[in-house]
Parts: sequence; C-alpha cells; structure tokens
Amino acid sequence: MKILKLFFLLLVSPIIFTECPDVLNHDVRILDSKDQRNLCEYEGKVILAVNVASRCGFVYQYEELQNLFKKYESKDFVVLGFPSRDFLYQEYSDESKIKEFCSTEYGVTFPMFATSPVKGLEANSFYKNLSKLTGESPGWNFHKYLIDREGNVVSFSTKIEPNSKTLIDEINKLL
Repeated sequence: MKILKLFFLLLVSPIIFTECPDVLNHDVRILDSKDQRNLCEYEGKVILAVNVASRCGFVYQYEELQNLFKKYESKDFVVLGFPSRDFLYQEYSDESKIKEFCSTEYGVTFPMFATSPVKGLEANSFYKNLSKLTGESPGWNFHKYLIDREGNVVSFSTKIEPNSKTLIDEINKLL
C-alpha cells in the first residue's frame, strides 16, 4: 500500500527531484552553534568557499568578501566562511569571539561555519573533497574555492583577492 501511495504522489506531484552534487553533500556545524547544515542547501548557487582567520594579515579580505556577497547575492551567489587555525593559529579558539569579530569589524552576513582544519588528514570532509577535486589544498588563510552550479570547482590562492579582476570575471561567467 505504501508503494502505491508513493507512486501516486510521484505521478501527480509537480516536484522535480534533483541530486545534490557530491561536492556539497557534507554536514557542517554553524559557527558558534550546535546546529548542523548540509551544504546541499546551497545547491544551484555559485559558491565561494574561503578558509578565514581573524588575526591574519589578509583579514581585510573579509570586507571584500562581504561586498562580493552583497553585490551578487540576488543572482544566487553565496560566500561560505570556514574559520581555521591551521596556519600559525591565526584564528581565535573561541567561536563566539570569531562571530563577534566578523560581525562588528566587517559586518559579515554571509554564512560562517565552525572552526575546523582545512588541510591534511584532519581537514573537514568538505575541504578534503575540495582539495581532492582541484589537486590544491589551502596554503594559507583566505584560500578560495569557486564552485559552479553543477559542482565544478576552481581553486584560487590567497593572493587572488576577492575584488580582483581574475575572480570577478570568473564569478560573472558562472552567474
């Protein structure tokens, strides 16, 4: 009987089922929270994933990342921040301090996730997958991965700034 109900629902339902790209199918914890989010929530968007650190010399990139997010958010673009202490422990160990710093110093409103490793054997599963797909692991804070709507990934080093012509051109191509 349950099979018949499911069959009927599939026939009459206008819902189209899509499969989330493997690159996004990871559960991650939200910054300073116990809540988890599956990154499939961002399926169909152009995504810029960035490993961030509040006490890094490249911290000014937060402002540029926020500007990018606000500029393209309405075109299904999102920045995802992943704080990490992998590089000289340049991130606070207290997630509430990270959240407060990002909010008060740079007005960050894009999604931020729990502090986690982003390189090596201890990297979170999302970053392990990004490294595998691109052949590049972050070499420093503010490394960027640009993910298109189909789940294809391109890697950009820390030195490619969020407002650089190189990155902006790539984002515009994908939007």
